[in-house]
Amino acid sequence: MWKFGIRGVPLIVLAAICTWPRTGLGQEEVHLQGEIVDMVSYMTKGGSVGLEEHAQQCAKKGEPIGLLTDDGQLYLLVDDHNNPDPYDVAKRLGGKRTAVTGKRFNKQGVAGIVVEDVKGQ
Repeated sequence: MWKFGIRGVPLIVLAAICTWPRTGLGQEEVHLQGEIVDMVSYMTKGGSVGLEEHAQQCAKKGEPIGLLTDDGQLYLLVDDHNNPDPYDVAKRLGGKRTAVTGKRFNKQGVAGIVVEDVKGQ
């Protein structure tokens, strides 16, 4: 059996942290433009693109929102638990052209952005 004693434990913890998979963490800061969409309607009903009132009502109910960029990429928008205000602004901009700044990530095929700043256009 392995015997590390108390002094060996920190080395094991450090090794685990250094080798922990990094997939899904914010990889890079991005500045993207597009339309805030209601993800449920967009994915299941062909979209609510251009329907501001619908997208905003769905966001108010807590449904997920996304950014459909000018080049056709779709990103799930998520709030920064330490600073949720920019995400709250994004919810009120449903259906509108918006500039979003944040950390881009990709986890198991889902592309997303942790929203750090939002500016309506």
